[in-house]
Amino acid sequence: MANTKADKKHWSKVEYLHQTVTNPNIHIKGSHSYYSDAWSGRFEDTVVRYLYGDEYSQATWIPQWKIDQLFIGDYVCIGAEAVILMGGNHTHRMDWFSLYPFVDKIAESYQGKGDTVIGDGVWIGMRAMIMPGINIGEGAVIAANAVVTKNVPPYAVVAGNPAKVIKMRFSDDVIGSLLALAIYDWPEEKFVAMRRWVCTDNIEQLEAASIAYDNEKRV
Repeated sequence: MANTKADKKHWSKVEYLHQTVTNPNIHIKGSHSYYSDAWSGRFEDTVVRYLYGDEYSQATWIPQWKIDQLFIGDYVCIGAEAVILMGGNHTHRMDWFSLYPFVDKIAESYQGKGDTVIGDGVWIGMRAMIMPGINIGEGAVIAANAVVTKNVPPYAVVAGNPAKVIKMRFSDDVIGSLLALAIYDWPEEKFVAMRRWVCTDNIEQLEAASIAYDNEKRV
């Protein structure tokens, strides 16, 4: 039976993570981050790749190490077919003669990379891969097909394999001001009121509008 218009996947339809994520190891901030699942399955089933830590593994095995956590900020945009590689996938030790993950040596071979943190306002391009234990700063852009193996600074644009910084979105002064404003920690009411200035590149106007809003609220 052919798909109806209502259930057909399309670019204009996205999966809002706060509505669908059930894994207690995945932490979603706010209610705006989404996955563009136009040509793939659900975020938890296709993007987040746990060897230990997903629904199947938790019901099948007793983990022999601490489960890595995934933290995703608010207003994060994740492109179709992206991959976030998580805990349990790094049991191939390069400092051993054999890379093979023998069952009786699995606990010794595991080298945890720590939690993965995707900051507020990040854009992850189509088919990008985030390796375990990575911290992606606020407002960063991960280019399509990039393989991220190192932490990404706030408001950087990274591309390639391995991904490298190709430019910064704004000057150091503007980035410092944006981080100080902490726009993604504003109450929803303030963010909506400030959207007119958030959707520009004029930091002075944004700062002035923020001060004016706060002063008005204090009256």
